[in-house]
Amino acid sequence: MTLKTTRLTVAQALVRFLAAQYTERDGVRQRLIGATWGIFGHGNVAGIGQALLEHTEEMPYHQGRNEQAMVHAAVGYARQSGRLSTHAVTTSIGPGATNLVTGAALATINHLPVLLLPGDIFATRPADPVLQQLEVPYAGDVSVNDCLRPVSRYFDRITRPEALIPSALNAMRVLTDPVETGAVTLALPQDVQAEAYDWPEEFFAERVWTVRRPGADPAELAEAVRIIRSAKRPLVVAGGGVHHSRAEEALAEFAGATGIPVASTQAGKGSLRHDHPQDVGGIGHTGTATADELARTADLVIGVGTRYTDFTTASGTLFSHPDVRFLNLNIASFDGHKLAGRPLIADARTGLEELTERLAMHGHRVAPSYATEYTEDKERWEQRVDACYEVDEPDTRPTQPQILGALDALVDESDILINAAGSLPGDLHKLWRTRSRDQYHLEYGYSCMGYEIPAAIGVKMAAPDRPVWALVGDGTYLMMPTEIVTAVQEGIAIKVLIIQNHGYASIGGLSESVGGERFGTAYRYPSSDGSYTGPPLPVDLAANAASLGMRVLRAKSVRDLREALAEARAADTPTCVYVETQTADTVSGAPPAQAWWDVPVAETATRPSAVKARELYERHVSTRRRHL
Repeated sequence: MTLKTTRLTVAQALVRFLAAQYTERDGVRQRLIGATWGIFGHGNVAGIGQALLEHTEEMPYHQGRNEQAMVHAAVGYARQSGRLSTHAVTTSIGPGATNLVTGAALATINHLPVLLLPGDIFATRPADPVLQQLEVPYAGDVSVNDCLRPVSRYFDRITRPEALIPSALNAMRVLTDPVETGAVTLALPQDVQAEAYDWPEEFFAERVWTVRRPGADPAELAEAVRIIRSAKRPLVVAGGGVHHSRAEEALAEFAGATGIPVASTQAGKGSLRHDHPQDVGGIGHTGTATADELARTADLVIGVGTRYTDFTTASGTLFSHPDVRFLNLNIASFDGHKLAGRPLIADARTGLEELTERLAMHGHRVAPSYATEYTEDKERWEQRVDACYEVDEPDTRPTQPQILGALDALVDESDILINAAGSLPGDLHKLWRTRSRDQYHLEYGYSCMGYEIPAAIGVKMAAPDRPVWALVGDGTYLMMPTEIVTAVQEGIAIKVLIIQNHGYASIGGLSESVGGERFGTAYRYPSSDGSYTGPPLPVDLAANAASLGMRVLRAKSVRDLREALAEARAADTPTCVYVETQTADTVSGAPPAQAWWDVPVAETATRPSAVKARELYERHVSTRRRHL
């Protein structure tokens, strides 16, 4: 029997292969690689670039301005798509390839799939070195793309055409694995991209990759039920895995049936609506007083899809009950065993459904006094939120919480908010009232400045009929405003809210708390003593956004802000709202941190601020606990 083949270049074969890959979960099938982002240079223009031109009907192409930003856009699309669909990103060799590293780290840390296709140096080495080649005297097979190895869940360099077949299949396997997924890198030498090969037709057949929902081991499930029934003050910590699994309804049923309160990490916020009776808000350093006090007194912590980062555990100081135990429902064994917890290794939705069913057999529910306690505490916290949002003088500049309050009064469950870094994550985690499972899009695994605008583009591509807001401070905006041009070019009607507070406000506040006296954190002219304490810089970010083609609405007061936000929400073109906070030194105005976070303070210092900060630091460190 003669094997039927098709002669294509490696790049053409790869593009055609990617166009035929699908995922399926719960009976719903969708395309795995929805489009390819690309910036072309000599390392990919004649290979992947030409292949995308050949296959425009099969593989949509989007033009980016910055390679890191293209990864952020792909990641935003992937998260909004429930990790069932993503984008590919192609770059040239050299700076284009190394610009991918930050985006790859973000994707992998957040367990979000993205396919990276950087060009690479010649495999056949006809000229050595070539333009932008990193020469390593002790190794001839190293290129700058090796920087992507530690931040990729799968990495391969395709040095022969036939090597693409197993590598491409492995790449799809990792992208669709709910445990392993993250950045996947296929480094493509520029000569191999353009090389022709006789490909078996089977390579281009449609493939459907099933995204698994494994159930719990019966023995682990029985032990989990026993532990929950024996607890008097249980608390659920809902992480990003709840959203990845689409387990929000299962969590709501579990919490409603048992009365167990649910606190959420940054990635898990929105797992329950803000008005669900068992929702107690964010947990950890940026959490609510309600959730953190419950965490301190909990005798059982039920982690659902969480990695237990230091912000969640308050650097090991939050869960302080002497007999506290941990039960970790997680699809990843690595996370299921954290904090010496009892693992319940399963898909979040499947595991919650199984727990709810088993506990219902026993009619299990927490004591009414416990439910009354957290309900009343939550009501008191909501009053604090109202006070932060309240405006006495609408013709003055707003505080940052008042900006969030104006947005809170406008949006409904269809709106999506995107943020990643600065002082906004803390305010949002404490104050924002989430109305839908995917309204709150916080990238806090890597907390990458510059994520918001390109991610908003990706989210809007995945949810074209919904209002998508990128919330950025001035520091974050200056990191990566370039994709505004992409939004304008593609007609992607994102809404960008720029909050001007003249510097790195979040780090400024942190610097002050650790004795750093806000050194080097303000956007101001330098003073004679070398510190940046002079007048604010005359930087006009609104004018910058307008120069990139975006419609800009300036708000000088709370009243202006309300009108501008409403106008932006109704707009069908990319629109920016620019607002300056009440004072140049305003960090937040929100309630202070309700739990500690470990940022080491100088052990020896002459400045009084650092000496005092060290004393406080040592008191906090003494309360740290290793859960064994």
